[in-house]
Order: sequence, then C-alpha cells, then structure tokens
Amino acid sequence: MANMSGLGIEDTGPQLGRNLTYGMLDAIGRAIVVGDYDGATFPTEAELAKQHGVSRSVTREAVKMLTAKGLLSARPRQGTTVQPTTSWNLFDTDVLRWLLERQFSIDLLRQFNELRVAIEPEAAALAARVATVDDIERVNAGLKRMERAERGDDDALESDIAFHVAVLRASRNPFYAQFRDVVSTALRTSIRFTNRVKGRTANVADHAAVRDAIAGGNPEKARKAMRALISDVLELIDTAKPDGAAAGR
Repeated sequence: MANMSGLGIEDTGPQLGRNLTYGMLDAIGRAIVVGDYDGATFPTEAELAKQHGVSRSVTREAVKMLTAKGLLSARPRQGTTVQPTTSWNLFDTDVLRWLLERQFSIDLLRQFNELRVAIEPEAAALAARVATVDDIERVNAGLKRMERAERGDDDALESDIAFHVAVLRASRNPFYAQFRDVVSTALRTSIRFTNRVKGRTANVADHAAVRDAIAGGNPEKARKAMRALISDVLELIDTAKPDGAAAGR
C-alpha cells in the first residue's frame, strides 16, 4: 500500500476524494490555497508523482483540473506555476471550500455575505412572482426542518441551508439556482460563525417572513425579508472582534 507521505493519501481507500485523482486534486488544491507553495517553485508532474506515490496519469489529470479552476497555469517551456488569487475561480465549490477551510478570514466571510445580499433578496422577490406550489412546499419544508432543529429533532445547519437553497430554486431562474452549491458550501462557515456569535441558531420567525411573502406572492416583502436576514449577518460580522472571529470558525 503506497502512501502519499506529503498528502496522507493511500493508493487503496483514498480518504480525500472519490478516487486517487480527486484525492490528489483536493490535497494539492488545499495546499495551494493555504500558501504551502508561496515563494516556491511548483513541482513538475514527475516530481509530484514520485513524491506522492501515484502514476503520472493521476498527477496529470489533477493538475489539469486545478488549471481549470484557475489555481495553476501550465505553459510550454515555462512549466506549471501557481496563479495569483485574482485568477482563482471563486465560484468553484472546491476553491470556495478550500478558502473557507484555511485560517479564518472575517474579510472573506463579509465578502461572501455581500454577494449574498446582492443575490438572495432578488431571488426571493422573483420566487414570490413565479414559484410553483411545489417550489413553495420545498421552502416550507426547509422552514419546518428549522423548527424541528430548534426542538433538537433536526440539524440546525443543514435545515438552514435547505431553506436558502429552496428559495433559490423557487426563483425558477437557472442562474440563481446555479448559486445553490456556492451558497450551500459557504453557508457552512457563515452559519457556524453567526450562530456562535449570537449564541443561538437562526431566527425561525425571520425565515418564516420570507416564506410567507413568497407564498403570498408579495415580491417586495420577500425582498425586504431576505435582505433583513442577510443584513443581520453583516452587522454581526462588522461588530465581531478579530480575536473573537477565530473562535467562530
């Protein structure tokens, strides 16, 4: 059983992905994001394959995938180089997850919620106009899960995520719906942080106001209710002390 000593991945039973390629992708991607290669020459495919005990084909595929995510650039006669943060695809869920798993950044959390406040209120308003009965039932199901979570009968984090993803889907707009993976991934850090600061789980009544406005076909109320939810998060972030932020990770 060959072990990739630098990454902790084994040839059989990979721990970091569905197979060796995704395991190597995950480990190298995380290493790039946390800065392990800052100021250093990125290894060649041959060096990576030897260091981590995998085939050249596995290494080559992982590097290709990281290049597609904007983390690496491979050019003839220049080799493979790590790209600056500005080139990274921040909407890629792997990249976002790696960013959120590195040292806690209150700035990153604020930036993510600034994006949310530009997207989710409008998705909620659109949902109030076009949501089907099934869409509204999914939003309501997310809210019911949140109510159960308050009683200890469901997971508070997963139920909150389910609610927000249901609202995005209820917009019936494929572009809003495409944000579901980004929102789901990033909310795992955002919700943990805000719940730690507030000392309680999300306010079910505030989420119910969003549901009621969507079900009632009132776009402006839906927009305002969702904006209030996220604005509350931004206020918590702005009032959090730097040393307290790390504790909310």
